[in-house]
Amino acid sequence: MFRKRTVLAALAVAGALTLVAANHADARQGGSFGSRGTRTYQTPAATPTAPGTVAPVQRSTAPQQAPSAAARPQTAAPRPSMFGNGFAGSLMRGLLIGGLVGLLLGQGLGGLAGMLGLLLQVGLVVLGVMLVLRLMRGARQPVPAGAGASGSHRTAPGDWRAAPMPPAGSGRPPGAGDEIGITPADLDSFERLLGLIQGAVSREDQAELRAHTTPEMFGYLADELRDNAERGLRNEVSDVKLLQGDVAEAWREGNRDYATVAMRYASRDVMVDRASGRIVSGDAASPGESTEVWTFVRDRIGGPTGGGLGAWRLSAIQGA
Repeated sequence: MFRKRTVLAALAVAGALTLVAANHADARQGGSFGSRGTRTYQTPAATPTAPGTVAPVQRSTAPQQAPSAAARPQTAAPRPSMFGNGFAGSLMRGLLIGGLVGLLLGQGLGGLAGMLGLLLQVGLVVLGVMLVLRLMRGARQPVPAGAGASGSHRTAPGDWRAAPMPPAGSGRPPGAGDEIGITPADLDSFERLLGLIQGAVSREDQAELRAHTTPEMFGYLADELRDNAERGLRNEVSDVKLLQGDVAEAWREGNRDYATVAMRYASRDVMVDRASGRIVSGDAASPGESTEVWTFVRDRIGGPTGGGLGAWRLSAIQGA
């Protein structure tokens, strides 16, 4: 009877947790998806806005990169020895074995005393050599990249317009991982796209989504709009307001610029029944907060050194 009650209680708790999870409204139920170029399957750098672990990309058309040498399994480390590994340890072990063999062949206590004296002398020499080698290795060890450098520029807590990233060529260092020089105008574009894309999802405006996303992202978002329609639901998102944001990474690949941005924003996000308008999940009375990592991409017109820049488009979304 006790076991039966325990199982029933566990099932009840699991059911309650499932209901809580299902009652949380989310504009996109497809998890983390899209492409970040060659960094698609890498974890974006942590930022003050998203200091924790970012959900990995689950759906992407980007090819999976071969594992690097650092990611390959490492060979087992050699077992520690009382005399250490390497030449010094081998020498000490050889001398000890040689002394024991001499003792067994009849050298007696005198032979043992002579062996101990020899071991003591050799041990002092080996310790001196090891100390010199250790000092030489410490002198040759390179300083890690970035050590001693001043802290990288980050946006202050709150709306990034209050402390924008420095523009390229301004003489101020760009943010950590910013290899292209994100400007305040770029940050304005990211904030504007946050509202435009959320609004297009709410209106189910596929033309608007297509204009501001990559073909891959448009396909994912259009699929989710169709899935909602087949279930008789519609996702309504309103009052989108950026609360805090900063740039995690910005880099260039060929004729394209990428920027991965962490954003914490408030919105009224509910799922409604298409026929009755009844709210199925979410709270329309009070806005909720979400933290996500969005990656944007733009084309460089005229090649990597060309002067023209295309508009930023959404290329990936990851949950934080």
